[in-house]
Formats: sequence, structure tokens, C-alpha cells
Amino acid sequence: MDRKSAAGTIRNKERSKKKFLDAVGKILKTKGHAGLKINDIAATAGVDKKMIYTYFGGMDGLMDEYLRSQDYWGKVTKEEVEKMKPKIDDGGKAFIEAMLISQFDYVYNNKEAQKLLLWSISEPRKSLKKLIDTQEQNGEYIFELMMNAHFKEKMDTYRSIMAIIVAGLYYLNMYAAMNGSVFCGIDMNSPDGRAAVKRAITILVDQTYKNLVPEESAEK
Repeated sequence: MDRKSAAGTIRNKERSKKKFLDAVGKILKTKGHAGLKINDIAATAGVDKKMIYTYFGGMDGLMDEYLRSQDYWGKVTKEEVEKMKPKIDDGGKAFIEAMLISQFDYVYNNKEAQKLLLWSISEPRKSLKKLIDTQEQNGEYIFELMMNAHFKEKMDTYRSIMAIIVAGLYYLNMYAAMNGSVFCGIDMNSPDGRAAVKRAITILVDQTYKNLVPEESAEK
């Protein structure tokens, strides 16, 4: 095979893979995870279902790649964090605030991510467990890089606070998308309402750092 033909084959493969991944997203948005059947995915993609095995090794491989492409925290890998060159001497305060606000916007603007979240808490699946394990690994790298030395014996409390904030932001977006926009009197679908939540994120992060590590202790 000459170089031109090889390049064409690679392009065709990538186009077909994208069609499969797009098909998974389309079905997830319109039918939910129960509609993710191999024949339906192939029909929606317009590609022979045998190519799912050729390109992904089967449905599990396809699901793994799709989930990686949609999950917010799964994308915050060690390599991506290193590219960002985050400030470390503040215990990761600026970094985690920016990440939480970015997560809030990402899920709100990504209907597939919303469906993925619902799927992740509705049934056990190997691909979903792998996604959760990857999230935990990425999170552990961030904690070790920026937070562990800063919070020391209070690290478990810090982790718990971050868990509550992350889960709360996920829920607010899903609630607004599924059952109505107003929660505790705040319209989650309005610019003013979303701005209010972002201000609250800033306050929560700021108070966490102030209360767990008083300024005089942090300076020592």
C-alpha cells in the first residue's frame, strides 16, 4: 500500500469511528442508555456493525471511548494538568475554583454529559466503573500535586467538601434540564441564576481554604 492509500485508509477509519461515537451520543440523548444496542448504533452511524469490533474491539471498547470523550473530570488527566501549569503554592485554590465553574458550564451545555450522569447512577456497567476509576485516579493526582501538603490532616474534610460541591453542581444541572429550572428560588437556566451559583462556588472554595487552613498556619 502506498503512502497516499495508507493515509486515505486512516482517514476513513477515523471518520467511521467518529460516526459510531456520534451515533452513541445521538441515541443516548434521544432514547437513553437503554437504546444503546449494537444494531441500532450501526444503523444510526450508517456503518457495518462489524466495524465496531474492528475499530473498538466490541461494544465495551466503543463505550469506553465514548465515555472518555464526554466525561468532564475524565479529561482532567495528569498530562492536561501539566499543560495548564497550575499555581501550586496556594494549595490549588485558583485551580479547583476554575475547574468547578468550568464543570458547571460543561454539563449545562452538554446534553450527552447529562444523560451520561443519569446512566452512571442507574445501572452497574463495566465501562461506567472504568470511567469512575479513571476519575478517581485523575482526582488523586490533583490532590497529591496541590492539596495534600496544604491541608495535611484535614485532607479528608477537604475531599468531602469537594465531593459535596461536585455532586451538587451535577445535580443542579440535571434538575434544570429534566424537571424545571428553579431550585431554592434560583433559576438555573437564566444568566443571573447561573452567575449566582458561580459566585457561590467562589465563596465556598474561599471559605474552605480559610477555615481548614487559617492564614497564619498556611504562612508557617
